[in-house]
Order: sequence, then structure tokens, then C-alpha cells
Amino acid sequence: MLEKILSVYGLNPEKITITPFGDGLINHTWKVSGNTGNYIFQKVNTSVFKHPQAIDENISGIKTYLSGKFPDYLFISPVKATTSDSLYQDNGEYYRLFPFVEGSHSLNYLENEDEAYEAAKQFGKFSKLLSGFDTKQLNITIPDFHNLSLRYEQFVSACSGASAERLKHASDYVNFVNQHKEIVDTYLSISQNPEIPLRVIHHDTKINNVLFDDHKKGMCVIDLDTVMPGYFISDVGDMMRTYLSEASEEERDLSKIKIRKEFYQAIFNGYMKEMDEVLTDAEKQYFTYSGKFIIYMQAIRFLTDYLENDKYYGARYEGHNLNRAINQITLLKEYLKLEDEL
Repeated sequence: MLEKILSVYGLNPEKITITPFGDGLINHTWKVSGNTGNYIFQKVNTSVFKHPQAIDENISGIKTYLSGKFPDYLFISPVKATTSDSLYQDNGEYYRLFPFVEGSHSLNYLENEDEAYEAAKQFGKFSKLLSGFDTKQLNITIPDFHNLSLRYEQFVSACSGASAERLKHASDYVNFVNQHKEIVDTYLSISQNPEIPLRVIHHDTKINNVLFDDHKKGMCVIDLDTVMPGYFISDVGDMMRTYLSEASEEERDLSKIKIRKEFYQAIFNGYMKEMDEVLTDAEKQYFTYSGKFIIYMQAIRFLTDYLENDKYYGARYEGHNLNRAINQITLLKEYLKLEDEL
């Protein structure tokens, strides 16, 4: 079946090999190798992205802008099929083909602060180059993705509808979330501040969404499905959430969750290398807040899902999402201890 679809891109099914590629959790991804070159082939997860055409339109619009303004920037956009479409539909499923960037690789975890610096610099560069792009031209690919006010409302609703057993197990963490509602209030003030503009934001700044060259220098950002209008705190905060601790969100040994201050400095240096002259003075005041913002929101999302019987993230074992929430709350506590120093 995949060979049939790839033929629409002019690839000879008899002269290509298809192998699973990467560790992405959302879209199905393969590497396609053949005599015409190497490619990345994806099947879009329509359960998460309800309107794949909206993503395709965003990427196309950004490509046109960058090609005109910054033609030397490495921007990875889909290859057009023989139908002239960059998004191909077959039996209700959506597919796309990207060129494989030779000499590039991605990372699944950070080994040192230099890698954090390079990644932060690339995400900053992406937003800087698009600072003149009209965000109104972008589609919202996941509505309210980083709307903390809404996430908190969903959490409150989940508390009121949760079973007595789950509410009992989660009571200490529910109390912690409520005790730190000022994080929500600050987000609301940011969203109402005219000096804090909506920008072109990646919204998923995990380390594996940056391509590195063989010298460990950042080349560009990838996985543009969540590129939408947003606040800079989303990109900076997601880097802090996923870079600062060596432990992942799945870690159950809470003693391993520590803030690496040198990684915070690397994120700041890399991002501000590109964005220092772009961000307003009002935005810069919330750089450290961005870490609280995303960590708190992810804790809420895991806790909400636990209280709602794991209907969104699912659970590989009993209490999985509660453990994830505890993990993120622990990370937030460690962050808060260092907030003034940071």
C-alpha cells in the first residue's frame, strides 16, 4: 500500500526500500531510500490533527515567506506529488513526503548544555525570521493547545466529576495545583497585555525537533505541525520542561528530578542570541515565568486525565497519569526553589 502511494510522488516501487524511522509518538514515519535519493514519509495522525490541510497551508505560507525574505534558511517542506499537491489523500488518510537532509541527525536526549544552546538558538532563529510574518495567515492546528486558563478550567471540572477513589489518591496534588493558581492568573494577564504580541511559535520544542549536523551544530527545526500563533513563553517553557532535568516525564524515582542550572543558562543564551532584539521589554520580564507556565500546565493535563479515567493520554499501567503528574509537580517544585536565582 505504501509503495502505491509513493508512486504518486514519482518513486518507482521496485527501486525503493521503506523502513520505520524515528521515535515520534504522533505521526507514523518511515525513511524511504532509492536511486533518486532519500526521503522521510509520513502518515498524519488525524485523531490529533483533525484538519491536515490546515497544517499543509501553514507550511506552504511560511515556505513562501522564507523563500522570499531569507532564501538561505534551511526550511524543510513537503515534496509535491505528481498531482501538484504536497499533501496526498488516500481512503481518508493523509500522507506527505519530505526530503531527507543528508548529514543531519536528531537527538532523543541532551548530553550537554552546548546541545541545549544550539537547539534554543534554532527555535529562536525560527521565530526571529518569521517576526515579520502576519500570524493571522496561520491556521490554528490544535485549538487552545497552550491556553492555560482553559486547561485550569478543565482541571476544575475533572475534580468535580472524578470518582471518590481517584480524587483521594490525587488529593495532595490537586491541593498543590490550586495553591499555585497565580501561575494561571499571570498567564491571563499576559494574554491581555498588548505589549506581548502573538508570534509564529513552534509549540513543540523538544530536542528531537531540531536537526544537528555532524559537528553538533543546529541546522534547523523540524516537525512543524504545531506551528501556530502563540506567545514566546510556549517555546521557551517547553525547552525548560524537557531540557532542565535529565529525568523524563516518565521517571518514577523522584530523586532523579533535578534542575540543571547550566542548561537554563544555555537555553537563555541560545534563544536570546536570536530573539534579544525581537522580544519586547514586557516579554523579557516573563522569561523565567515561561518554565513555570509549561511545567504547571503539563502537570495539570496529566492530573486532569487521571481524574477523567485516562481518556486522553491513555495509561500503560494503573496510576500512570497520576505518576506523570507527580513527576511534573516535582519538577515544578525544584524549579520554584531556584526561581529567584534563575
